[in-house]
Amino acid sequence: MKKSALIPYFFVVMLTTSCAQNKDNSINLPKTIDFTTEEVVSNIQNPWGMVFLPNGGMLITEKAGKLLHFKEGKTIEIDNLPNIYVRGQGGLLDLELHPNYKNNGWLYLSYSSNDGGGKGGNTTIMRAKLSNNKLVEKKVLYKAVPNTTKGQHFGSRLEFDNEGYLYFSVGDRGNRDVNPQDITKDGGKIYRLHDDGRIPKDNPFVSKSGAKTAVYSYGHRNPQGLTIHPETGLLWEHEHGPRGGDEINIVEKGKNYGWPIITYGINYSGTKITDETSKPGMEQPIYQWTPSIGPSGMTFISSNEYPKWKGNLLVGSLAFQYLERLVIENNKVTYREKLLDGMGRVRNIRQAPDGFIYVGIEGKGIYKLVPKNQ
Repeated sequence: MKKSALIPYFFVVMLTTSCAQNKDNSINLPKTIDFTTEEVVSNIQNPWGMVFLPNGGMLITEKAGKLLHFKEGKTIEIDNLPNIYVRGQGGLLDLELHPNYKNNGWLYLSYSSNDGGGKGGNTTIMRAKLSNNKLVEKKVLYKAVPNTTKGQHFGSRLEFDNEGYLYFSVGDRGNRDVNPQDITKDGGKIYRLHDDGRIPKDNPFVSKSGAKTAVYSYGHRNPQGLTIHPETGLLWEHEHGPRGGDEINIVEKGKNYGWPIITYGINYSGTKITDETSKPGMEQPIYQWTPSIGPSGMTFISSNEYPKWKGNLLVGSLAFQYLERLVIENNKVTYREKLLDGMGRVRNIRQAPDGFIYVGIEGKGIYKLVPKNQ
């Protein structure tokens, strides 16, 4: 074997070894399975985002750069997308509808782009409308800078709160020692905008010289879950830790969530990042996963279709390939359960307007969880 052929092989072996984790023994298996899975959309490699349209259709992102419209068994590819920088964890990412979508038609996308010059790309937020299977009236609302060829930690989830503010996440872009703790730099942050991209006047750092005024909270690593609690209206977030230390947080205005000054995780090589798991002025997570589950996608269950699960939190696991159900009491995780075990890397979960839960699984597609009493 040639030396050049050995290098990528050696890298893959080392990466696999360094990321190896012990089995998670703290999660429960369900005593009964009260639902069946129904495949809704097939043959999707990475269903990163999905939203449900008022007419009964569904929009789904393929990370590789396709936006799909599914309705009544037919899938159509949407044209006129922005230029998408596909590298590593970057590509076409999340989707969200404006709370008043039925009347104004605004659709929001997060993706990685190389706009603005310089090699590589960074996370971008756009709004657009859908017309005749094309995106129209496209407008970039935010573009993180600088571009970088690093392929990790783009974020990026989108979520509207009950007051109509748009939140989105940008990961630390693989530059943990610079971005997350510096509010003058993009990366490792949760951001808040008005629906048209304007900066809210009460954002926490609007009067801070040199600050990124869209920033709402900082000290994050790679948030790939955002959801609004159906009762409190608070924004919940989860993010990837390194090896161990994946977190669930309640996001609050101007707060510092500590990365990488404090963490429950270690480097993939097994060495320490820091000895500190807590520090004054830095927020503690609601819950932390060690070993890391590789969380992606997140939703609270408010539907009457799943009465035993009402109020529970669902999170996808990329690392262990299951859907996790968490019982939350007084902002504490009191029970964890493993669903869809071994079906594949769960990328996204959404509760649809019809009350049913839909799950995006990499390499397969979108599945509906159908209660057995239906």
